[in-house]
Amino acid sequence: MPKSHPKLKLSFSAKVLVPVLTIMVLLLGVTVWLVNHRIAEQSQAQGARSLGAADWVFRHSQKSHRNDLLARYRNLPNEPRYKSLFQQLHAPTLNEALGELLGEHQVEVILFATDQRELLAHAKRDPLISISEFQSASAAVVKLALQGDEKVDTIRVGERLFDVVAIPVFGTGDYLIGALTLGSEIGSTAAQELREYTQCHVALLADGRVIASTLRGRDLHEPLAQLFRDGAVGPSQHDGPAEVSLGGEHYFCSAGKFDSLSGDNKLGYLLLSSYEEPWRALQSTRQMLLLASGQGLLLSAAIIWLLVRRAARPLRALSVSAEAVGRGDFSRRVQVTSRDECGELAAAFNHMTENLQRSRQELESTVQTLKTTQAQLVQSEKLSSIGEFVAGVAHELNNPLTSVMGFSELLKRSDTDPKRQRHLDLIHKSAQRCQKIVQSLLSFARRHTPERKLSNLNDLVSGAVDFLQYQLRTSNVEVALRLDPHLPRTMVDPHQLQQVFLNILNNGRQAIENHQPKGCLHVSTETCGQNARIIFQDNGPGIPEENLSKVFDPFFTTKEVGKGTGLGLSICYGIIREHGGTITVSSQPGQGARFVIELPLAAGPEPDGQSTETARFTKSNGHDGRGKRVLVIDDEEAILQMVRDILSQNGYQVDVANDGESALRRLDQTAYDLALCDWKMPGLNGEQVYERIRSAHPALSERMIFITGDVMNPKAEKFLRERQKLCLSKPFSLSEFRSAVGKALSNS
Repeated sequence: MPKSHPKLKLSFSAKVLVPVLTIMVLLLGVTVWLVNHRIAEQSQAQGARSLGAADWVFRHSQKSHRNDLLARYRNLPNEPRYKSLFQQLHAPTLNEALGELLGEHQVEVILFATDQRELLAHAKRDPLISISEFQSASAAVVKLALQGDEKVDTIRVGERLFDVVAIPVFGTGDYLIGALTLGSEIGSTAAQELREYTQCHVALLADGRVIASTLRGRDLHEPLAQLFRDGAVGPSQHDGPAEVSLGGEHYFCSAGKFDSLSGDNKLGYLLLSSYEEPWRALQSTRQMLLLASGQGLLLSAAIIWLLVRRAARPLRALSVSAEAVGRGDFSRRVQVTSRDECGELAAAFNHMTENLQRSRQELESTVQTLKTTQAQLVQSEKLSSIGEFVAGVAHELNNPLTSVMGFSELLKRSDTDPKRQRHLDLIHKSAQRCQKIVQSLLSFARRHTPERKLSNLNDLVSGAVDFLQYQLRTSNVEVALRLDPHLPRTMVDPHQLQQVFLNILNNGRQAIENHQPKGCLHVSTETCGQNARIIFQDNGPGIPEENLSKVFDPFFTTKEVGKGTGLGLSICYGIIREHGGTITVSSQPGQGARFVIELPLAAGPEPDGQSTETARFTKSNGHDGRGKRVLVIDDEEAILQMVRDILSQNGYQVDVANDGESALRRLDQTAYDLALCDWKMPGLNGEQVYERIRSAHPALSERMIFITGDVMNPKAEKFLRERQKLCLSKPFSLSEFRSAVGKALSNS
C-alpha cells in the first residue's frame, strides 16, 4: 500500500504573507525588467542614431575624398608640361615624369597604360606595392577610362586599400592614346581622420582582414574580422545595432561595404560606438533599484506580519473554542471584542454552538431511528434480490412443467388402465398446481410499471390467498372466502392491490400463529354504494387500543427486532389512498382484528380481446392434420418430443429443430404449412427467426405460432401486437395447444 505524503501545514499568517510577498516580488521583477528594458531601448535607439550619423559621415567623407581625387587630377593630362610627354609615348621619359609627379602629389601609385591596356610607365612611393597586383585590381576603372569616361574606384592590393582615379588621356585630334591611373591609400591615417569625423572607432577590412583600426591591440583584429564576416547589424536594417564586447568594453556596432566597380564585397568597414558609460550607469541603477526594493520588501513583510498577527488573534481564540466544541463542549463561547468581520464571525459561532446544543438531543434521538431504518433498508434489498431469484427459478420451471402436463395428458388419453388413469390424473393436477404457483411467483416477483386498469377484485383476493396457501396451511390457519359474484370491477393497479392483500393476510396469519395453535381468516367482498368493500377478519389476539392509531405509521411495529420493518401497513395505507379509497382497522382484545378497504367502483366495457402477452384457447379443435407438414423449433428436447407426439396423433407430419439456424436450413429444403417457434433460444431468437422466414417464406410467416416460458417484455409485446401473432405461454394444456394450431391453419 503506497504511503500517503502529509500535506504541508501552513499557518494563517504564512498563508497571507506568502501570496502577498510573492505578488510584491513579481511586481518588483516586472518593474526592474521594465526599467531595464526601457533603458536598454533608449540606449539602443541612441546608439542607432549615433551609428546612423557616423555611417552617413563615413560614406560622405569617402565620397568627398574620391570626388576630390577626381577633381584634382582630371585636368592633369591637359597641362602643357605633361601633355607633350603623354603624346610622345616614350617610356623612360614618362617614368621620370611620373616619378616627379608622385613627389608633387599625395598619391602612392601612378600608372600610365596605352589604349591597348599596355602598361607603359609607372611610379610608386612604397617599394612593397606590387605594380602588377595594382594594375590587376584597377583593371575595371582603367577599362572605363580607356572608353573615355573618368571614374573613381576603391580597390584592394594585397592587404592595403586604395582609392583610385582613372583619367583618359587624349592626343592631338582628340583621339584616345591611354589612361592615367592614380592611387591614394586608405590606411591608418585615413582611419584616424574618419574617427575624428564620425566620433566612432573605425576598422577598415579587406578580404576578411583588418587593414586599419582605431582600436588598439592586434588581438582585436580577429574579433573585428569575425563581426564583419557575420554581418554586424546596421541601424538601417533592424530595430537596433549589434551589441558587442571587445577588450572589456561594450560597443554598438554596424558594418558597411565600399563601392567597388569590380563588385568586390569583401571590402568594407566597421563602425563601433562605445556605450560603456551608459551600460555601467544601467548596472548601477539596477543594483540600486534591487537594493531599495529588497529593503522595501523586508519592511513591508514585517508590517504585514504584525498586522496579520493582530488580525489572527480572534481567529486563534475561535480555533480553540471550535476544538472544544468538537470534543463535545457546547457550552464554550467566544468573546466578541470588535464589530468588524471577526466580531461577526465570533457572534455567528456563538449562535451556532447554541443551535448545536439544542439540536444535540434531537440528533441523539434520531440516531436510533436511523439505525433501525438502515436495517430495514438492508432487509428490503434482500427481499428484492430474493424476488429476482424467485422470478428466474419460476421461469426455468415453465419448460419442464410444459412437458409434464403435455405428456400426462397424452398418457391419460392413450392408457385405459383405471389405476394408471388415476395416477396420471394426480400427476396432471400436481403439474397444474405447480403452474399456478409459478404464475403467482412470477406475478409477485416481477417488477411492474404502475398501471391502472379495470380489474376484478375477487380474482385479486383469490390470487393472494392462493399465493399464501402453503404458509396458511402449515400455520393451521383456515381461510373462509365469501366473495360477491356480482361485484363490479374497479380501476386499480392489480399488482399494488395484490401487495396490499398479501400484506394484510400475512399479518393476520402471523398474529394467529403466535397466539394460538390454529385459527381462521374470513375474507369477504361486497358492494357498498359507489364503493367496493373488502373485509379481512381474523380471530387472533387483536391489537391493543393504544396501538390502533399507530398501525399505519411508518416504522411502527410490535414485532421483535429483525422480524418486521414496520413499513408494510404504512405502504398499504399509501396505496389505498392513491387509489382514492380508505383503509380502516378495528379490534377488541382477544377477538382479533378487522381491516376494511373501500375502493371506488368504475364501470367500463369488457376487454375486446386477450392480452398480447399470451394467447389462451379454451375450445379444443379437432383439425385434421393429414397432408399438413409442421416445423417445431425449440431448444428443449422434451418439448420437441411432446409437440411431435401431439401433432402426429392428428395426422400431421412433424419435423423438429433445436435452434434457429438448423430450422432455416430445413426451410430451404422443405415446404411447411405451419411453424411453431420458441421465443427465447440460444443463437437466433424467435423474432430473428421470424424476420428471416418473412423474408424468404412470407406465406409461412403468416402461419407462425410463438411459444414462450419467459416473461414478456414491452418490446416483445409490441412485436406480437403489431404483427398479430399467436403466442402460447408455457405450460399449456393440449386443448389450448390444438386450438391454437387449428386457428393458425384456418387463417391460411
